[in-house]
Amino acid sequence: MNGESEIHVVVKGLIMHQDQFLIVKRSDEDEIGAGTWECPGGKIEFEEEIIQALIREINEETGLVISVDHILYATTFFTDPTRKVVLLTYLCQADTYEVQLSEEHSAYKWVTQEELKLHLPQTIIENLYKAKEWSIR
Repeated sequence: MNGESEIHVVVKGLIMHQDQFLIVKRSDEDEIGAGTWECPGGKIEFEEEIIQALIREINEETGLVISVDHILYATTFFTDPTRKVVLLTYLCQADTYEVQLSEEHSAYKWVTQEELKLHLPQTIIENLYKAKEWSIR
């Protein structure tokens, strides 16, 4: 990179099946957030629509075919001083528990709403608390 600032738009899915939610663990080799739990998703490609990108990313990372309900929250953060991320997180539904992880993640878990608080980073939990349609009690 030539010292210019970058901005990336990322979509994530809080995937629900029955009363459980899917979380995935980033590979230990990952540059950003290695070994941490997160919701699946990734960067929007230039030619993609938001929902199309979310469906593609979740399928690539988990093998799941999902339906997208609605956006839960949007936020921004820096991964370093020249790289800003715009993050859009959606509530999604899956019709199966059968996950096939890509190499980007080393593990997955289906957890209850309460268990999300034990695994996900505090910033994600705080953003979920702020979501109008969502409340983790």
